[in-house]
Formats: sequence, structure tokens, C-alpha cells
Amino acid sequence: MLSHSLQYLVFVITVFALYWAVHRQYWPRLLTLLIASVYFYAAFTPFPLIIFLVGVAVDHALVKGMARWESPGVRKLLVTLSVVSNLGLLAGFKYLEMLRQTALALLAPWGIEVRTEPFSLLMPVGLSFYVFQAISYTVDVYRGKASAEHNILEHLLYMLFFPRVVSGPIVRASDLMARFRDVPTLTPDDGGRAMFRIAVGLVKKLVIADVLGSGIVDPVFAAPEKYASAECVVAAIAYTFELYYDFSGYSDIALGVAALFGFKFPENFNRPYLAKNLGEFWNRWHMSLSTWLRDYLYRPLGGNRVSKPRVLFNLMTVMVLGGLWHGADWRFAVWGAVHGVALGVLRCWEWTVGKPEKPGIPRVAVGMLATFTIVVLTRVVFRAPDMTHAGGFYARMLAGVPGIANVSPLVWGMLAAAVFFHATPMKLYTTASELFVRLPVPVRAVAIVLLGLGIRHLSAVETRPYVYLQF
Repeated sequence: MLSHSLQYLVFVITVFALYWAVHRQYWPRLLTLLIASVYFYAAFTPFPLIIFLVGVAVDHALVKGMARWESPGVRKLLVTLSVVSNLGLLAGFKYLEMLRQTALALLAPWGIEVRTEPFSLLMPVGLSFYVFQAISYTVDVYRGKASAEHNILEHLLYMLFFPRVVSGPIVRASDLMARFRDVPTLTPDDGGRAMFRIAVGLVKKLVIADVLGSGIVDPVFAAPEKYASAECVVAAIAYTFELYYDFSGYSDIALGVAALFGFKFPENFNRPYLAKNLGEFWNRWHMSLSTWLRDYLYRPLGGNRVSKPRVLFNLMTVMVLGGLWHGADWRFAVWGAVHGVALGVLRCWEWTVGKPEKPGIPRVAVGMLATFTIVVLTRVVFRAPDMTHAGGFYARMLAGVPGIANVSPLVWGMLAAAVFFHATPMKLYTTASELFVRLPVPVRAVAIVLLGLGIRHLSAVETRPYVYLQF
């Protein structure tokens, strides 16, 4: 049940009606959301629910233990058990086969053959997001930033809340679980803004991302040797925008649906391709993941409070592990390592010459172009099925083969729209949202219907799953 499908729309409308019919009563309200969330996840695959139930039960017992015991040693042991168990769950389902293949490849040159069966465990949908959110709660309880007084059903709903369970954003307990006992409110204006946000997300996903993906990205990445060098460059740029509009579109829908139930999720994107350097890019891209890596990995490693060589080591560690989080393939580690090296170079530059307080327009333009170029080039590794394929793609880009006939007018139009809307000031979106809110309800309904018909007409491509479902 993908969030851009008709089934999801019917599901949300049904849950919305039931939820607001009982919203003043705590238990009916909580159970409505919990049952809906379990049903939503089971629509993907029901078996992992057992794993998640066990995981929540273990974490809940450890959280209650931290609330009961005041001994720092005991509390540290309990939070360590939580972190290890959650990371073990992630490793067991996501990385064992990669590690097995890596070990075999390393032993083969020494003439050592080990007969092992492949690990064929099917990774639960959204496991990476589940694990990081689970760790954030137990660590926040340990740090005193989250309450341990929630019951196990609240804990389970926090982990499975259906607007975000599949692909995030990663929401802290203070932003979600702490609100479960509050009687929710939803004004007509807030409801209108939520509907506008959902509509924007649908346009991003179905009109821009899917058209770019099917129109140029998929065919060129499948067989780059059949395309001209410029077409490969266009495909790499198109994938960069496809990934943004696909994932930010999902995030817009998630934030809009959560708002319909009275919850406010943190923003996940802030026009990342306008960043003036790579550090700023990571402060604008997938912000719930970036802040998680900062708060639960980078700072515990020492952050900026240690020696300069150690800071560079911390940056590289975070980026490599953050890359591997995206998939059980060493190319993701390579992708993260390249970003780690680039961030290290940027940090050394700032240590040497300092940060400009108010950079001029030429410097800003050069910084934005350089940052975007690095992002586009590294996206090739992110998108290619393996490093060999990525190497072939780079070689084709540099081969100088002329021609650009395979880029259709529709793709050019979508690329232009992608660039335009990405560069549009946020004030324009806010103004458009407020204008939508001021429309009479029947007019809003007609506008949404016309939008749906327009999307169906323009997006004459097969509906595609979200890219981040694989993570």
C-alpha cells in the first residue's frame, strides 16, 4: 500500500474518520492508530511484525529498567544492550550475506575455500528506519531527554506509526510519543495546509520523479554503452533530481498525513541542491538521518571537541557508516567515503583560511556548482548496481561520444520544472498553501480532483515504488 496509491487514500480517509470520532478518549484514539498502523505494515508483509513486536518488548523492558535503576553502571549496561540488540537485528537481516561474500573474496586469493550457504533472510520493509528510531528512544531515555513512563502500546505505536514507518522520517520520541496522551486538535486551516502538503508530495513523486526515472534514468543506467556521453551526463543529473523529488515527495505526504491526525513531524529536506558547500548540503538533505548521525554517532565519537586528526576520523567514520546504512553493498561505503574525504578537505580548508562571514555572489555560485557536481558524480555509484557498472558509466560520460537525441522533450521539460521548483523560494510555497486554505471547501475538493486527473494524464508511466523502500 504505497502512499501515492488510491488504496492508501481510501485507507487514510477511513482511519481519519474513525480517529476523529473518538479523538477525545485516550484508549480508543490510541488503539485506532495502532490497529491502523499494524494493518498498514501487514499490507506490505506481515511476518516482520513478529520481529518488531519482540524488539519493542525488549526495548520497553530495558527502558523501564533504566527508569527503575539509578546506578549509572546499570543504566549504561541496559542502554548498551538496547543498542547492540537493535544493531544486531539490522546486521542479521541486512549485512550477513554481504559479509559472507566479502570473507569468501578475501580468502580466495589464499587458496582457502569455505563452503557456506547464502544467507537468504528477507529484510523487513523499513528496518533501517525502525532500528535508528528504536535506538534514538532508548538513548534519549538514558540521557534524560525522553520519558520512560510510556506504556508498551505507546512504544509500539511510536515505532509503527503508519505515515512514517516505511521510509521515515526518523522522528524523536519528544516529537511523537510525548504527544500521544494529548487530546489532538485540527483546525480547518491546518487541515487545508496538510492537504496542500500531500498534493505537493504527489506531484513531486508521480509527475517529476517518475517521469525522470522512466524517461531517462532507468534506460541509460541499464545500458550506458548504448547512449552518448552527454546523455549519460543528463541521466546522472536527472537521477539526482529524481531521488530528491521521490524522497522529498514521500516526506511531504508523510508530514501532511501526520498533520491530519494532529502530529507535527520535523522537516526532512530544505532545498539541498542550493547548498554552498558539502557540509551545508548534509544539513539540508535527509535531515532526520543527518541529525541522527550527528547526535548518536558523531558527537559520541567526540565530534568537534577532539584533535583535528580525530575530527577528520570522526567525519570519515560517520560518512562510511551512513553510506552502508543505505544498503548492504560496499559501493555504498565507497559513496560515503568519497563524501567523507570531501568533507574532510572542506574542514581543513576552513581551519586554514577560516569561514567567510559573508561570501560574495561569485564565491556562492562557485560553491553551489562545485557541491552539486560532487553530488551528481557520486550519485552514479549510488544508482549503479555495482562498482564495475559505475566505472563503465563514468567511462561513457568521459568518452566524448556526441549526440543527445534520446533525451525527449518531456524529459527536458521535467528537468526544467525540477530545477525551477527546487530554486523557488519557500515563501512562494507558503503563499500558495495559504491561498489554498482560503478557498471554500468545495473548491478545494474540486482542485484536488483536478490535480489527480492531471497527474493521471501527465504521468503516463507505470507507478513506481519509492526509492528509499529498499533501505
